[in-house]
Amino acid sequence: MSSVLYDTPGPKARRRNLLYTVAFVLLAGAALTWVLKGLADKGQLDAAKWTPFVEDGNVWTTFLLPGLGETLKAAAVAIVIALPLGALLGIGRLSDHAWVRVPAGAVVEFFRAIPVLMLMLFGSALLVSFTDISSDLRPFCAVVAGLVLYNASVIAEIVRAGIHSLPHGQSDAAKALGMRKGQTVRYVLLPQAVSVMLPALVSQLVVILKDTAIGGALLGVEDLLSAYQTIPANYGANTIASLVVIALIYIAVNFALTALASRIERRMRSSKRTPEPDGDVTPEEAALLAGPTPAGVPAGR
Repeated sequence: MSSVLYDTPGPKARRRNLLYTVAFVLLAGAALTWVLKGLADKGQLDAAKWTPFVEDGNVWTTFLLPGLGETLKAAAVAIVIALPLGALLGIGRLSDHAWVRVPAGAVVEFFRAIPVLMLMLFGSALLVSFTDISSDLRPFCAVVAGLVLYNASVIAEIVRAGIHSLPHGQSDAAKALGMRKGQTVRYVLLPQAVSVMLPALVSQLVVILKDTAIGGALLGVEDLLSAYQTIPANYGANTIASLVVIALIYIAVNFALTALASRIERRMRSSKRTPEPDGDVTPEEAALLAGPTPAGVPAGR
């Protein structure tokens, strides 16, 4: 069946698409075979490198699960702080008062333009210079601080774009009822914008969870990623096997988070109809509502 976006493929187009599909599958299979053969030649597929993850429970109880717990703790603390802070900054950018709107916009643009790794390193240096936090806790605090500052600024733009995408009639109706600007945002716009913002917010939460790995790689946080160094040191040179297992754990956690958010979104959309986005949404706001890029890095990093 044809649509306004494309025509139904004819016999030749279907044969051509089938040919492209077969060619892609063959190329992907050849690439996978080449990779596996290279790993086998280097001994990376030997059973001795993989059996510790199946037969030895100490690998999980000593390294992987404690590291996962540290990762989830850092992500949870960052999310709990970044979400309300980002919402406040996003609403502040919509304020009619310049003394609120301008500083909020400056904070958002400033921290959105700095790489999250630099924020973590800067936070670690400040903690060393101006606080008495122990060296064991300092990396964790630096990671959380960097994640909060960067992601709160991104969430602020998501909130602003989500509220701005609602039809103008929502604000007009609230004004007709005599509601103030703050009441309009709190009781009318923000609850409706949540459904619009949810996919982008979930994508940003996944980014927060993944970016905790920076702390494990560079700041010494004993998170899930850091296990790829400690496991080979105790069970032989199985770095690739460790990285594969850790990657699978990240995939499972992020998939669970996305599935939970999708279920919440479906329930919200079934309980009430979300207004269609207004036609005045800018391309930048549309990109923010679409979430991070496939590589998991939002615009502006």
